[in-house]
Amino acid sequence: MPHELSFTLLPATQSSDYRWLNIDRNGQRVGKARGRVNDNVLTIYSIIIFPEFEGKNYGSKTIEVFKEHFNTIIADRVRPAAVGFWEKMGFSNSGDGSYVFHKKGHCSRIEDF
Repeated sequence: MPHELSFTLLPATQSSDYRWLNIDRNGQRVGKARGRVNDNVLTIYSIIIFPEFEGKNYGSKTIEVFKEHFNTIIADRVRPAAVGFWEKMGFSNSGDGSYVFHKKGHCSRIEDF
């Protein structure tokens, strides 16, 4: 079940502004995500569930965990094949190829008021 997932944030490297997060289930790696945090905004550049684990809601569960911890989440440059996933997760098209989720009651920019 997806509730058995655990997450490990890998140490930052000097050569990258991105951070990797391992997604594991019962000690077995099922995927990983790459992103960056700025204040309470998470930008996701990629989230990958390995092919043999697709269809088990691991990606959805990962995004739900992110929603618990961040007021705003940006899915950067979403591939056309992934648009349905992000919309199902409650993200809106920002008009620039990215999809954005804002936690109710929180705004990340003055234009959001």
